[in-house]
Amino acid sequence: MARRALRKLDPALDLSRHYRDVEDLPRPFSQLQFFPREQPLEVEVGSGKGLFLAGAVRSRPDHNFLGIEVARKYARYAAARLARLSVENGVMFGGDALALFRDWFPDASLAAVHVYFPDPWWKKRHKKRRVLNEAFLRDCHRVLMVGGILHFWTDVEEYYHSTLDLIAATVPLSGPWPVTERPAEHDLDYRTHFERRTRKNSQPVFRAEFRREA
Repeated sequence: MARRALRKLDPALDLSRHYRDVEDLPRPFSQLQFFPREQPLEVEVGSGKGLFLAGAVRSRPDHNFLGIEVARKYARYAAARLARLSVENGVMFGGDALALFRDWFPDASLAAVHVYFPDPWWKKRHKKRRVLNEAFLRDCHRVLMVGGILHFWTDVEEYYHSTLDLIAATVPLSGPWPVTERPAEHDLDYRTHFERRTRKNSQPVFRAEFRREA
């Protein structure tokens, strides 16, 4: 599905607390660089407009949430959503998630990784660009703590099954564990805007969870 145009951001809105460019991140990694206290850290890859983060930071104040979005105008839009909520446990990064996982997150540092409706890169010659590739999955397994969960949702059945096969062949994560679809309580009670549009069009969503056991 094509992305719709974004509303303009309020230029007076201060994003300094909720937005960072990946290239400017300090090293080594520390949660205290971005959050007032260390808590279980969950990361969303490809946050889009930030609907998941907005719901997660409010429903789980005892966890920290970090979103990554390669399209910086969307990353800033999601950061603005967090800024308007005045939350302390959410931050957005603009840039390459694959590089971030490869070079920045320490071993066993994440409680969960969320990948919702990633670009399927339909053409055969472009499928190597999919975010869920062997290198990313190995880094994902490395940075998940024992008991950490990888959440994967898509509306593309081929992508779903090929990714499940790739995970099984690449990393020792247990699963896939099924995820039950629940009724939405209101118009924005969805994991992401893509889920909202997909379900409102009566199309299926394919969901799975994987867990690092050791």
